[in-house]
This record gives sequence, C-alpha cells and structure tokens, in this order.
Amino acid sequence: QVQLGESGGGLVQPGGSLRLSCAHSGSIFSINDMAWYRQAPGKERELLATISNGGRTSYSDSVKGRFTISRENDMSMVWLQMNRLKAEDSAVYYCNTDPLLDLLEGYWGPGTRVTVSS
Repeated sequence: QVQLGESGGGLVQPGGSLRLSCAHSGSIFSINDMAWYRQAPGKERELLATISNGGRTSYSDSVKGRFTISRENDMSMVWLQMNRLKAEDSAVYYCNTDPLLDLLEGYWGPGTRVTVSS
C-alpha cells in the first residue's frame, strides 16, 4: 500500500523559512525521482523541485536559489527547505513522484498548507 504524508507547513512572515517533510511508504517512492509540488487557490498544481535517487536536483525558476530538496530513502523521507519566503509562495504543498506515475492512479497525499503573510 502506498502512502504520502506531508507536514511542516504553517504561517510564516515574508523572508522567513520553513522546512517541509514528506513521509512515504511503498517502494515505488524509493526507486523513483521524488518532487515537491504546490497548488495555490485558483491555480494549477506546479512542480517546484525534483530529486533523483542519486541526489541530482532540479528546480523551477520560481524557487531556484531559495528552496532546497533532499531525501533519505532509508528513512523514507523527502524534505523541502524553503528560505526567503514570499507571499506568492502561499499554497498547499505536496510531494509525489516526478513524473507522476500512471500506476499511482492520481494518488496524492493530504498536503501541507504554507501561508506567507505579515
């Protein structure tokens, strides 16, 4: 059985930092590239950062230089360190594979909400 669980969101002031965690179960997550996505109200879900099993990372232009993705397969965890947060970073954040796998049939975890506001 596969499962994704995101945590670590909350309210933070502009310029602040948060560290999001993603606990995953199911070997499908450990053997695939993992990523963080976000979805703001009224907007489509956006791919932010991807990490391969070998630790190779890539970032969208919107978060490059501010966010850092990491993973530890032995712990079945993926993290997203977010620095210099902006109001436009407010969204619900999710982890999942990259690319999304048909095998998962559209499965997503509950996400964790990040609100950046003074």
